[in-house]
Amino acid sequence: MKITGLSHLFKWENLHNWWLTKYCFAPLAGTENKTVTPWDPPGLSLGNAACVFLTGCFLTSLPQEGKRNVLVTSALPYVNNVPHLGNIIGCVLSADVFARYGRLRGWNVLYVCGTDEYGTATENKAREEGLTAQQICDKYHAVHASIYQWFQVDFDFFGRTTTKKQTEIAQNIFWRLHERGFLLEDIVEQLRCEGTCPFCSYPEARGDQCDKCGKLINAVELREPTCKVCSQTPVVQSSKHLFLDLPKLEAELEQWLERSTGSGDWTANAKQITRSWVRDGLKPRCITRDLKWGTPVPHPDFSDKVFYVWFDAPIGYLSITANYTDQWEKWWKNPQQVELYNFMAKDNVPFHSVVFPCSLLGAQDNYTLVNHLVATEYLNYEDTKFSKSRGVGVFGDMAKDTGIPSDVWRFYLLYLRPEGQDSAFSWVDMATKNNSELLNNLGNFINRAGMFVSKFFESCVPAMALQQEDKRLLAQVGWELKQYINLMDRVKIRDALKCILNISRHGNQYIQVNEPWKKIKGDETDRQRSGTVTGVSVNVACLLSVMLQPYMPTVSQTIRRQLNAPPSVTGTLLQGTGNFVCSLPAGHHIGTVSPLFQKLESEQIESLKKRFGGQQVSTVSNLLSALYQGEKVRTLKGQKAEKTVIGAEVTKLLELKKQLSLAEGKDPEPVELCKRLQ
Repeated sequence: MKITGLSHLFKWENLHNWWLTKYCFAPLAGTENKTVTPWDPPGLSLGNAACVFLTGCFLTSLPQEGKRNVLVTSALPYVNNVPHLGNIIGCVLSADVFARYGRLRGWNVLYVCGTDEYGTATENKAREEGLTAQQICDKYHAVHASIYQWFQVDFDFFGRTTTKKQTEIAQNIFWRLHERGFLLEDIVEQLRCEGTCPFCSYPEARGDQCDKCGKLINAVELREPTCKVCSQTPVVQSSKHLFLDLPKLEAELEQWLERSTGSGDWTANAKQITRSWVRDGLKPRCITRDLKWGTPVPHPDFSDKVFYVWFDAPIGYLSITANYTDQWEKWWKNPQQVELYNFMAKDNVPFHSVVFPCSLLGAQDNYTLVNHLVATEYLNYEDTKFSKSRGVGVFGDMAKDTGIPSDVWRFYLLYLRPEGQDSAFSWVDMATKNNSELLNNLGNFINRAGMFVSKFFESCVPAMALQQEDKRLLAQVGWELKQYINLMDRVKIRDALKCILNISRHGNQYIQVNEPWKKIKGDETDRQRSGTVTGVSVNVACLLSVMLQPYMPTVSQTIRRQLNAPPSVTGTLLQGTGNFVCSLPAGHHIGTVSPLFQKLESEQIESLKKRFGGQQVSTVSNLLSALYQGEKVRTLKGQKAEKTVIGAEVTKLLELKKQLSLAEGKDPEPVELCKRLQ
């Protein structure tokens, strides 16, 4: 292990403790090929954190000769929004599962992400909240980091795009494109607005891209455009801008796409979306905007402009890595040694498969281009879309308040991951999957296997004399394990999860048929048979703890702790040929076994379904109406208005109070409600 520097460390309150836990207090196993650099995560402000002098180091992962070096990115989430479940499964959670799996396989993995902080949306959000753009970025960057921490997303580094490195690298790529003749100047007629998409008639399309059909559009093409700020019809203005000459790069792009899609694991939708773009013929794309909040364009003739967010944002992968290590080019200018996996929702595909690769190809600086582009379809909420404004759906900051553990959230989101088509989150289905697959299938098998060891064999794994029936189970387990590895290698995350559940299902059937709880009471032959079934079962449970680690890290760790599994188990069962091996030999002493999961009751689910179904918005609306009406009644009484007039308004008030109680799921209680309205 090469030590290049040490520094004072800071203890960060709340989410900042995550960084300390991950980078400073984690076991330093497997660090002999890593470089130790000062721990000073850029982009995190001190705030009111207490500074504490600590001794520690920040381990930097770099590509290694002779190893599979895997660089994982997830699409940078917009800083101005709180991510909902669809955002989380489409990008950061899927990438996290794959990165965790790669580490189990012994690959040298670097997983980076961060918040996308520049652009019009940030300016608008700052205006809405009465803050500066930087304050908005600081506020919501912390919100994002806290949410991903709760979901146990294990980034190697989570950064942001509002950094000096972002400006430096983006401007360098810009100048290289400019010097090589890949930029054009043109006059643009522009609006900053929302309107109806001219292609699919989606009513909330923006002046850059339609979120429904995915087509890029110029704002002047919008039907019925309205200003985001004042809701008036905006005025068309002309402005000179810079364009990336995509037609000039088209031939080189097509050659690269043929190689990458042919050898890499691109999802079918990523290939289809990219083909449609290329088939339609590439057009020059504007890379500048008339904004203040963005990476400045360094050209003197365009000094009043910033880079368009979809030129600038993907460069954030590079700058975030550069904030992680000064040797970032070993990852990003090393296509011979590094495999790049991009994770995103399908609406981000063209920017990652066409626009960003063209920027890097045109820069002609040996950049690492994507080898595997992994795109999901959309996750909907029940029978509608997620909507923060309407109070519909679960957003990341709300999940932890449901009382459901983050591992269960991870499991269900990954179980219905929209890999081939859109899928929908359902509270009833979540409860069903928790109670059937986790509680009755997976948890039941692992708990029974451990309890048999504890109860019948004094917590020591018994000797095993395998019979044909045991070998049949082990063959089934071995086949599922190889399927799991094959699917995960190809980023079929949802399908690989089914292999885990299949193994526990086989295990439950094996236990039911062999009845070790009965045989332990029989003669010596029966007791030996009970020991074999128990020993085989607890070893299968140990395998499941490793296979679960990418999906449910806390549950995985709990199982290994209960089984007192050796630390080496996570590094051996999924490496090599993928054959199942016994990791808990006869005589191994296990720990205390306890249930892993709890039942989700129908009453709890109904309450959550009501809470996140938009009901809270109608509650707020009813409350405001009741408050207004109550004030009106008090004013009339103060003015000594006629009793008939006051009576009519009181009747309206009582009806509003009744609606408010019903919206909150309560029986109407006028006295209690009157107190609230005083």
